[in-house]
Amino acid sequence: QVQLVESGGGLVQPGGSLRLSCVASGSIFSIHTMGWYRQAPGKQRELVARITSGHSTNYADSVKGRFTISRDNAKNTVYLQMNSLKPEDTAVYYCNQRQWYGSYWKDYWGPGTQVTVSS
Repeated sequence: QVQLVESGGGLVQPGGSLRLSCVASGSIFSIHTMGWYRQAPGKQRELVARITSGHSTNYADSVKGRFTISRDNAKNTVYLQMNSLKPEDTAVYYCNQRQWYGSYWKDYWGPGTQVTVSS
């Protein structure tokens, strides 16, 4: 059974930085696409960044140039380095693993970690 556990959230001032981590278990980590999503109060969950097994990345326009996603397959961990944080980055951040089952994708989620950007 796939388990994803996020850490690294917290309260930070505007302009500050945080690094989120997500440790995965129960799957062959290196072959799956990993992602970070976020959900702010009253809003839909949205993709923040994604990294494939080949280390290709894509980002939401709102975080390009400020956030960096990376993965360490030896540690079964995906990271999200967040710099120049803004109040609008405040949200619960969720780790995601996407698995291909031959004819469909299945998503697995962590419980989430709160990021609050406020002075």
